[in-house]
Amino acid sequence: MFKTLVSMGLAAVLLGSVPSSAMAQDTKPVKLGWSAWADGEFVTKLAAKLIQDNYDQKVELIQVDIAPLYQGVSRGDVDAMMMAWLPQTHADYFARVKDKVDTLGTVYDGAKLGWAVPAYIPEDAISSIEDLKKDDVREKLKGRIEGIDPGAGLTRLSEAAVKDYDLNRYRLQISSEAGMLTTIDRAIRSDDWFVATLWSPHWAFGKYELRYLDDPKNALGEAEHVDILARKGFKEDNPKVAEFLSRMKLPIEDLQNGMYEAQNTSYDQAIQSYIEKHPDQIKAWLGTAQ
Repeated sequence: MFKTLVSMGLAAVLLGSVPSSAMAQDTKPVKLGWSAWADGEFVTKLAAKLIQDNYDQKVELIQVDIAPLYQGVSRGDVDAMMMAWLPQTHADYFARVKDKVDTLGTVYDGAKLGWAVPAYIPEDAISSIEDLKKDDVREKLKGRIEGIDPGAGLTRLSEAAVKDYDLNRYRLQISSEAGMLTTIDRAIRSDDWFVATLWSPHWAFGKYELRYLDDPKNALGEAEHVDILARKGFKEDNPKVAEFLSRMKLPIEDLQNGMYEAQNTSYDQAIQSYIEKHPDQIKAWLGTAQ
């Protein structure tokens, strides 16, 4: 059950301090699950605030790795997740649960996975993943590809890309999003070369000058959509919130700007700023647009 996930390190944070008197004391909170990736954190916390502020509904945020997150939604331990990268990145996870979950909608289109390098590396030295096979390039990169979590779809695809491009002299450095970003920040401060597994939307493209390498073998996939999945029965149990989530769709540029602002301030401040800057969009999501 869900308690097992808690013992594995799942962290649950209850939003808000004191429920309003309008909330029934026995109302179950909406449980929104997310993994610790910047895009998932922003959209999930944005949804949580809007649900709590507009539907007299408590929200519980549940942070967990991506594999148990899919399992939690499929078993009904989590009500919804807003970070299903499809059709390729999370294909394996989705295939295991597709008959046990409902898709409420797409929260944003145009998501992309890739390997990125700093813009100060000359394009005539590295423009494509194929260029990593050059001896001088491998030496400058120290034979490393900076990666993220072991369970991430990007990691799985990157492992396949290493094989597809015959990069057997490289090591895919399995780490975390935070670890990967710390490494590239340190490298950029010294103008060192690096190649890192990254994705869009991500605030790193606002903070640093980066570019994706061409992927002629299409090993990392094409542009994807990010969907909202809910447990079976959630639409019937909480139709207003389910309908709100089904309407919630962000332009990827707006999302990326909001994520970058969150890094410079805080998620709370960036989300409040997003709400204030996009009143018509928020009304449409809430179903209150005239």
